[in-house]
Amino acid sequence: MFDTIIRGGQIFDGTGAEGATGDVAIKDGVIQAVGGRINGTAHEVINADGAIVTPAWIDIHTHYDGQVTWDSEMNPSAGHGVGTIVMGNCGVGFAPVPKGGHVDLIELMEGVEDIPGTALYEGMPWGAWETYPEYLDFLATREYAINVSSMIAHGPVRNYVMGTRGRDNEPATADDIEKMSAIVEAGLRAGAVGFSTSRILAHRSIHGQPVPGTFADEPELRGIAQGMARAGSGVFQLIPASTLGAGNPGAMEHSTLRAEVDLICRLSVESQRPATFTLFQTNEATDEWRHVIDQVRAQNLVGAQVHPQVGSRPTGLVFSLDSYHPFMAKPTFIRLQSLPRAQMLTQLRNPEIRQQILTEDNVPPVYPGKMESLIVVAPLPMEQTFALTTDSTYEPLPEESFAALAAKAGYNDPRGYLYDYLVAGNGDAFAIVFFTNYPDYNLDAVRDMQMDPTTVTGLSDGGAHVGLIFDAVNPTYQLTYWARDRKRGATMPLAHVIHRQSGRNARLFGFDDRGVLAPGMRADINVIDFKGLGFGDLALRRDLPAGGARLLQDAHGYIATLIGGQKTRQNDRDTGARPGRLVRGGRG
Repeated sequence: MFDTIIRGGQIFDGTGAEGATGDVAIKDGVIQAVGGRINGTAHEVINADGAIVTPAWIDIHTHYDGQVTWDSEMNPSAGHGVGTIVMGNCGVGFAPVPKGGHVDLIELMEGVEDIPGTALYEGMPWGAWETYPEYLDFLATREYAINVSSMIAHGPVRNYVMGTRGRDNEPATADDIEKMSAIVEAGLRAGAVGFSTSRILAHRSIHGQPVPGTFADEPELRGIAQGMARAGSGVFQLIPASTLGAGNPGAMEHSTLRAEVDLICRLSVESQRPATFTLFQTNEATDEWRHVIDQVRAQNLVGAQVHPQVGSRPTGLVFSLDSYHPFMAKPTFIRLQSLPRAQMLTQLRNPEIRQQILTEDNVPPVYPGKMESLIVVAPLPMEQTFALTTDSTYEPLPEESFAALAAKAGYNDPRGYLYDYLVAGNGDAFAIVFFTNYPDYNLDAVRDMQMDPTTVTGLSDGGAHVGLIFDAVNPTYQLTYWARDRKRGATMPLAHVIHRQSGRNARLFGFDDRGVLAPGMRADINVIDFKGLGFGDLALRRDLPAGGARLLQDAHGYIATLIGGQKTRQNDRDTGARPGRLVRGGRG
């Protein structure tokens, strides 16, 4: 007697093999048999006729480090078929933390990842841990709808060892390096699945300070790599300098992308561990990413284990009246935003008030590193700004840009077009400005990155940028757009897309018990109505601690998600089951 049999689905096992119709049998949270007609009975039979059956997704780039301490459902990832997440990316996290020193880590996370500090203060049980192993031990007491794993991050480690010197990015001494190396080794031995660091100047605390470790020299990074080598486990994850200005000599960075990639390859060799780093197509050098992949491929032939991590669509900043937009620091808008909705919109549409908002100076920021302070002074390329709706493909035409639409409508300043768009109707419209992966006004480069065997798929940022970016829906987008709906160019094979977000990511992080549908593997499984798979409306929901808001977009078409053989989602609804646990790395 099996616990569950999934009958008659088209099985994509996560290896990249083409789908084949058959059954999957589960007992005690483990897959017992896959394929063909499986004889036997079960306590529950899931009818998968007409559906696809896949491994639950493995999302390797998230920032749920705070949310895991107060939440158990783990949206938005849980609602998009994710079975295991890797958090602690980009050099930010919450352990180790000196006693009473949590404010510094909150201010760092809020600035870098746009997670409301109020939610982190109120939602997290500060004092429950100090060291990184204690943080993991705390997470091990909790139960989730999905499985969680964590990397130890450079920022907290540097802060813990060096204090103010570390936060100010002063050079580390030999003694500092030895201590950091030991902490990283201990974290990996306790179950961290990797180590992360950020070297990009765009990552700053709310006070405008670069992330601790941004300017770390090679001896410091090599010392950490040696700690990884001693532990014999973990992935080295980095955000390189010049990530957003690849190959541009004028970029305001401290190193070129090619120099950074050479460093990453040396660190992979030093640590004897795999490494992954963020790679985009940028506006400044549209083909630099191709040179970088060639550079990595050559180094991997002589001992490195490096995998550029690429996304599925353009990275975009979402604007709305209720979240972020370029006018939010104007004194007149600040004065009006607390009015009742209808009254506020009436005032904002007044021609005199409109002109005042468009021309007046911003209120000076209290915290220069907070996202609302950065958005209002950041360049706003209207030729890369588009309307954002439920049906947006993320591959719009140039004539759909706000620059083109403003010119067609006779606007002298396209910012005025954006303003009018946001205040129209009920004031609930969304717009998006792309800043990576779209200089060619098509996604051909993204497809080439995704098809390259050197790269891995990630960059969902689940749990982060909660009011500005919502790429945590990428697992669903990859299936719907890349394997089914794209009309402006070639699609990708469904088996390839599934492999990229299951078996391939599992293999990179050493999750040897999941990511593939085979006997003996964990029963982390999705049953999906592939033809009907799609998205709900994008919405801003105030469901974080202290009333914090976040952008969410639900999926429809996930017939069931099973974690450890237990059904955590049924017909796109949470069942209340919480079989997900902390996944520790480095322990076989």
